Amino acid sequence: MEGRDPLEHTSLYQRAESEDSDTEGGLGNVNKMIIRPPGHSGKAKKGHICFDASFETGNLGRVDLISEFEYDLFIRPDTCNPRLRLWFNFTVDNVKTDQRVVFNIVNISKSANLFRNGLTPLVKSSSRSKWQRIPREQVFYYKSAQHQNHYVLSFAFSFDREEDVYQFALTYPYSYSRYLAHLDNLCTRLTCTKRETLATSIQKRKVELVTITSNLEDVQDRARRVVVVLARIHPGESPSSFVCQGLMDFLVSSHPIAQVLRSYVVFKIVPMLNPDGVFLGNYRSTLMGADLNRSWNKISEWLHPALVAIKPMLKNLDKSSRTPLDCVLDLHAHTNATGLFVYGNTYDDVYRYERHIVLPKLLAQHAEDYEIGNTMYNQDPHKAGTARRYLCSILKEQVNCYSIEVSMYGYNRKSMPGVFPYTEEGYYRLGRNLARVFLEYYKLMGIIPAGLPDQPSTKRTRQSRPRHRVLREPRPKTSRKPAPIHLASIHE
Repeated sequence: MEGRDPLEHTSLYQRAESEDSDTEGGLGNVNKMIIRPPGHSGKAKKGHICFDASFETGNLGRVDLISEFEYDLFIRPDTCNPRLRLWFNFTVDNVKTDQRVVFNIVNISKSANLFRNGLTPLVKSSSRSKWQRIPREQVFYYKSAQHQNHYVLSFAFSFDREEDVYQFALTYPYSYSRYLAHLDNLCTRLTCTKRETLATSIQKRKVELVTITSNLEDVQDRARRVVVVLARIHPGESPSSFVCQGLMDFLVSSHPIAQVLRSYVVFKIVPMLNPDGVFLGNYRSTLMGADLNRSWNKISEWLHPALVAIKPMLKNLDKSSRTPLDCVLDLHAHTNATGLFVYGNTYDDVYRYERHIVLPKLLAQHAEDYEIGNTMYNQDPHKAGTARRYLCSILKEQVNCYSIEVSMYGYNRKSMPGVFPYTEEGYYRLGRNLARVFLEYYKLMGIIPAGLPDQPSTKRTRQSRPRHRVLREPRPKTSRKPAPIHLASIHE
């Protein structure tokens, strides 16, 4: 019909601020959906692509075939929160060799994001397990008149192995199962760790607390400061889990910095506050559609079991005279900024504010990816329900609360122009850098004595020295690079 909206049959295109998109919350992920061309029935042939997102952290709500090689993909909204659509994670198989496609992700709810700055989706396959970024020249982010002037993310791809299963994701996934496996590996073999269940989520998943320090049985041997680290309150911000793992792996290691920190600091880490949202593949919400980092000032015993458990733990630590709470870090990943930076608070007491900005300044000195221009200190009333804003109002004034933000994409290096993308190892390194900053911070505060070793010894023992130096022929240099997943070059 002339003038009729061709998309009126679906609410998936509704803008984030629309009040008419409540029906989206009941949609589920596609489950082994085979896309056949019009008029074809019967058994699927090679090239009839099969989409699947019915797995942990998966997210893909619907697929429409547009033409022989073009598909419109719809992100499934957060459960019980239809306005939030950004995280995606899905697999594709039953492809033909050299089959070229264009995927259009058409219902992203947050138009201002890092796709404008060059962020591209990640891809891996069953025979090449290392995530790779799709090249920028094959990714387009634009306002589409065919999709009600929404911003659309389009990327071209060419499948090169028929037997492979290909996986596409917004950024590096970090699942609930991976988190449990890491804690099993971390805590079962080490005496410096203690693992306990703080709370159980609505879907009966564990919210766990890991304590890392030396002499766990007798922490009263000397006065120690307590640092609390919270991570993964927003499910789609998976880089925060990599940062948290990098921090924990370093703190339990035999590195001199880790040994010193364990002797003078108690680290209490909650690696995953929102396990239901992570498992379901949500972007920001819990199972019930709640944004936990806007709920600290209105905690519900039924809706927010993790916050119900963490708040009294923090208040009890705050009352301790022997092991006082000193710092709370809330780890996040940012969808619209590059680099590493901090969100902090402002105070009327100038001395409290001066103490508050010391840790971010040390972080800026020790992390090459720190971007001072993105760091912000405020008392924004719209953020009154965040951890950094609310906790500083209920804890003692010497306790510093920060949001540590790291980009989902990358950071600007001083030595060369352009954004350098983060890898999983880059996020792990950021966690290790946080530990180094805490050493410098507590030396500056007089908690850790100056002069303690902070680097492994490079001295060799006499027995380990070779008696005679044997000259060897230098090995010829060979260039190594990972086999890339084949990528299409399709132009209008």
